[in-house]
Amino acid sequence: MRKLEQFGLSLTRFLFTPRRIYRVALLGLLPLAPIHVQADQKVWTTGAYSFSDELGGFRITGASGIGTRQDPFVITEELNSTTPVTLTIRAARPIQSLGTAGEFANGLLYMHIDVLNNSNQGWIEFRFELQSILGQPSLDDDGLSFDQPDPTPHNIWSSGFADYERELTPYDRLLFKDGKIDPLKTATFDFLITDFAPKHTFYLVQEPRVPVS
Repeated sequence: MRKLEQFGLSLTRFLFTPRRIYRVALLGLLPLAPIHVQADQKVWTTGAYSFSDELGGFRITGASGIGTRQDPFVITEELNSTTPVTLTIRAARPIQSLGTAGEFANGLLYMHIDVLNNSNQGWIEFRFELQSILGQPSLDDDGLSFDQPDPTPHNIWSSGFADYERELTPYDRLLFKDGKIDPLKTATFDFLITDFAPKHTFYLVQEPRVPVS
């Protein structure tokens, strides 16, 4: 009897080692556990970059594209309040300035952002700000900007706002104005981010603005 118990213990240890559980399940000796997918995905990777809502306050619901004019990064989001939120952008592939889009993090990111106003207030303006260091606005010498070399860009546009202001010094900010995005409506924003000293990580602050009473 003792030998039988020892054999059963040895068999259990053999079957339940991490490397063998899956093989044993395939043989029908064990039920294969269901695979659970995390409901709120924090990091989305597309092309040579990843986009994350890990700093909270909003939710990314989709990401696609490689960041070119013909195939921009399309990021869909839900903002749950009027508090500024920060999108974390990281190089997901090797960094090479002006390298082939999709293969390298090349510092040229054509952006198409769809933002759902999931707050209970209408937005009358919407501002973006670039940051090389979290919590510190991007400065002139970090190579990061909203296409600063082009004095008259043709790629800045929004479905919900008729005009914009681009602040290039001392900070890098892009303010969309002359419009309104009601609750549960979506605004689209198009613009180009240039990073001529490509970084592993940088940040895009998004700030919806409401009427001041």
